[in-house]
Amino acid sequence: MLSLVPVVIGVVVAVPLGWLANRSPGARAVLVPASGLLYTIPSLALFVVLPGILGTQVRSPINVIVALAIYTVALLVRTIADALAAVPAVVVAAATAMGFKPARRFVSVELPLAVPVLVAGLRVATVANISLVSVGALIGIGGLGGLFTDGYQRNIPSEIITGIALIVLLALICDALLLALGRIATPWERATREAARSSA
Repeated sequence: MLSLVPVVIGVVVAVPLGWLANRSPGARAVLVPASGLLYTIPSLALFVVLPGILGTQVRSPINVIVALAIYTVALLVRTIADALAAVPAVVVAAATAMGFKPARRFVSVELPLAVPVLVAGLRVATVANISLVSVGALIGIGGLGGLFTDGYQRNIPSEIITGIALIVLLALICDALLLALGRIATPWERATREAARSSA
């Protein structure tokens, strides 16, 4: 929950911001550097500062969720803007000529074509979030990071190794699921690869 809920929130926020960055050079000049700057904030510092901003308790999971959602947005804004910019202009023009309004064209044409790049960004954000959740254990927030702190405090190496193994396993599972989801969402990519193999 602490890893994946922020990814969902981050996508919901980052998609319109990425669209805006792609549509307006002025917005891109602000949003892309700002998102890059957000990602440079150390996670532990953000976990500690957010309670004062949000009015939450220091050990509230909300702090981790909000912090990781911020990191997800920071990672995805540039990715989405670049993915939308890579959609061939001729395709956008054809959709416009067919009577697609901007909102429908974005949802039906531009966003689906940007899915492969978006999924790649999501994979990075998800794996990063899974690893960053462990930092929350330093301020008493649950998660697999608790195995690290408890293992160090009680000098139990096996507990630390177990925590590392579970985090890696969780990251690999989520990454594989996102990869599969991306392939399901882009059947034309699969058809293109199969056609290329057949011609070879």
